[in-house]
Amino acid sequence: MDITYTENQLAEVADKLIKALPSKIVCFNGEMGAGKTTLIKAMVKQLGGVDEANSPTFGIVNEYHDEHNQLLAYHFDFYRLNDENEAYDFGIEDYFNSDAWIFMEWSEKIESLIPDDAVVVVIQMIDRTTRELSLP
Repeated sequence: MDITYTENQLAEVADKLIKALPSKIVCFNGEMGAGKTTLIKAMVKQLGGVDEANSPTFGIVNEYHDEHNQLLAYHFDFYRLNDENEAYDFGIEDYFNSDAWIFMEWSEKIESLIPDDAVVVVIQMIDRTTRELSLP
């Protein structure tokens, strides 16, 4: 599945992607500024999240809840990890075993730890306002 979109189409793209994903464990790959966090923010909103989704760059992980305060999703940003051992140290396996959605940015930093059922979403910048999403 390939989708070309602009920011004003994010809600529609997020909804379409949520319905197409065969797993709740999702790796978002793309260069810095490609829109990974922006797409995750739209997906959290489409899933019913009441928390404002932001990049967890400094805290590594954010969690989001629905209107009933039920856990909805974890959002990881592994950009600042030095190696996979740091992911082990904060218990990444426990997160993978939860029933929540798992959204990961810079997952290539922990590549050997990613579960086999994880899905990779690739985002490419076409121009300043246009992105292309690929779901292999």
